[in-house]
Amino acid sequence: MTAQRVCGVDELEPNKAYRVELEGTPICVVKDSAGKVHAIGDTCTHGDISLAEGFVEDGAIECWAHGSLFSLDTGKPLSLPAYEPVPVFVVKIDDDGGVHIDPEDTVAIES
Repeated sequence: MTAQRVCGVDELEPNKAYRVELEGTPICVVKDSAGKVHAIGDTCTHGDISLAEGFVEDGAIECWAHGSLFSLDTGKPLSLPAYEPVPVFVVKIDDDGGVHIDPEDTVAIES
C-alpha cells in the first residue's frame, strides 16, 4: 500500500486530535505545539474508545474515558489503566504540506 493524503499540515490545529480512517484502520492525527505531526492508532488499548476524542498536552494524548495517557512519539501508555501501546504510523509531509500516512507503515518501537 502507498501513503495516502489525509489532510494538509495547515489544516491541523496544534494540540488538537483528528480521527481519520484508512483501509479500515482508525488513526489519530495530531500536530503538537512544536509543529510536528504524529499519527497513532486511534483506539485506546484499555477500552474501545477513540483517542481523537481525548485531550492532547505535552506530547501525549489522554483517553477521555479512563484517563490513560499515550505518548505521541512511541504509542506507549504513560499511565494506567492501559498497559498495551497503540501503533505509531510513519507520517510523510510532501512539498505542498500534505500529510500522508500508510496504514501498513508503522514505526518499530523498542520495549
